[in-house]
Amino acid sequence: MTTTPAKKVVVFDYGFGNVRSAERALARVGADVEITRDYERAMNADGLLVPGVGAFAACMKGLKDARGDWIVGRRLSGGRPVMGICVGMQILFERGIEHGVETEGLDEWPGTVGPLQAPVVPHMGWNTVDAPADSEAFAGLDADARFYFVHSYAVREWTLETANPHIPAPKVTWATHGEPFVAAVENGALWATQFHPEKSGDAGAQLLTNWIGTL
Repeated sequence: MTTTPAKKVVVFDYGFGNVRSAERALARVGADVEITRDYERAMNADGLLVPGVGAFAACMKGLKDARGDWIVGRRLSGGRPVMGICVGMQILFERGIEHGVETEGLDEWPGTVGPLQAPVVPHMGWNTVDAPADSEAFAGLDADARFYFVHSYAVREWTLETANPHIPAPKVTWATHGEPFVAAVENGALWATQFHPEKSGDAGAQLLTNWIGTL
């Protein structure tokens, strides 16, 4: 009897993000996980996970210093899966504005990451999300499943339009804290979450299991 080898996932280590929590969460759902910034390993893995905490500008600088921007771009151009978490999701957008300072992101999606307009900031704690009915990321999860958020900035508008009927439109999941914001995106080989699946217990584990299943 032959067994299917575990999917190889690299957690990209560029100095921003709790890579150990991500490693443990991915190992829990059966992935073969490695924490590295090595170019060849990051390029050749079945999946690349890009974490992120802190400021948008600092994360972008760290990512570029580690050639992560180039790695993400090259992987996606070849249809190789990438997943961003928290600020690792935010930097996938066109730009971020923090304290009046504008920083260019990776521009995989149009849109601006800006201050979350809410009575209490940061948005810290558990919250539900509103996922599309055909979402792969949230498959097997109840509508009242809760995920763990820690952020003061968010994308409040989704502006990407898909005019080509042969290209599936991205699946966008929303959450609300003071105002609606983008909580997750599924766009072919590129997935991202504003919340922390690695800190979201069984619900987060199910989402990571769903991602591993696409690799």
